[in-house]
Order: sequence, then C-alpha cells, then structure tokens
Amino acid sequence: MRINEIFYSLQGEGRFTGTPAVFIRFAGCNLKCPFCDTRHDTFTEMSEEDIIAEVSKYPTSHIVITGGEPTLQLTATLVGKLHAAGKFIQIETNGTCALPDGCTIDWITCSPKYRPVKLEHIDELKVIYMSEEQDMSQYDCITASAYSLQPCDTGNAKTNARILKETIAYCLAHPKWRLSLQTHKMINVR
Repeated sequence: MRINEIFYSLQGEGRFTGTPAVFIRFAGCNLKCPFCDTRHDTFTEMSEEDIIAEVSKYPTSHIVITGGEPTLQLTATLVGKLHAAGKFIQIETNGTCALPDGCTIDWITCSPKYRPVKLEHIDELKVIYMSEEQDMSQYDCITASAYSLQPCDTGNAKTNARILKETIAYCLAHPKWRLSLQTHKMINVR
C-alpha cells in the first residue's frame, strides 16, 4: 500500500476534534481539489503488517484513515487487522468510491467534492464551505448522524475571514449544521 505518512496527533476537525488519534494517510486521490493541503507524489510502500506495527507504537485506540482518497487502496483485511488490535476506525473519504466488500468502519466521515456519493452509510457529512453562493441543497438528500460545515482554507487571511463569517451565518440559519474548524492549524499541530 502507498502510504503518505503515519503519525500521532489530535484530530483537528469534525466530530472527534481534540481526540488523540493515529492518522494513516494514503497517497493518491481521484480528485484534484484546488484547496487540498496533501502532497500526493511522495509515499512509502507498506504492507498491512507494517501499518499495524506502526500504529501499535502509539497509546490511542482511535485510528483515522485518510488521504488523498483512502478507498482507492483500503482493504477489508487491513480494517479487520486494525479491529483485531482493538482499534476504533474512522475514515475520511470524498465518498466517490464505495468501501471495499466486508470493510466495517466504525465512523465514516464523508466530505463530498461535487461528485455523486457512492456510500450506503455516512456517520458525518463534512462539507467544505467556500461562499454563500455555494449550492448547499445538493446535500439535502444525504442522511448522516452529524453535519459539519468547514470553512475552506484558501491561504489568504482576508478571504478566509470572509468565508468563516459566511460559514457561521449559514450554520446559524441552518442549525442542523455544526461549525467545524481546522483546529490543528490554529494550534499548530500536525
């Protein structure tokens, strides 16, 4: 498997913000989002056993499988081995690919990027909010346990301030949505 990195930190966004977690970041993605902050050209080939050995070095049971787009490489056998090791598995996916057959994930965070969602179950719908002109009605048909709205980080402080203000206003007008901030960037942790 092509792994961009495995690291231990705090979950910085969404439902589990502040939770200590081991992040398994798969390399590669089927989308090229202009705001993506992940490099996809560097990776290390790792076996499932290598991945299990690496995540076992850390004291948490919370694992975040992310990318890129992790469903392009994820296997049910890796998920099974992580569960056998006592891990709680959260995945962050764009939802454009179905989970592999037999893949049982404990918490699915789907952050769709203007493509049809192919997941049968979503625990958290996390939408990147860019402007008040954004068509949020496309998410009305997606059922989830939690709805998170995250202001897009453009890298421009003035633009980010405008987007944050509009995201807050949207959440206040549509209270099913919860504000999700990238706290890991705010407190300068990985």
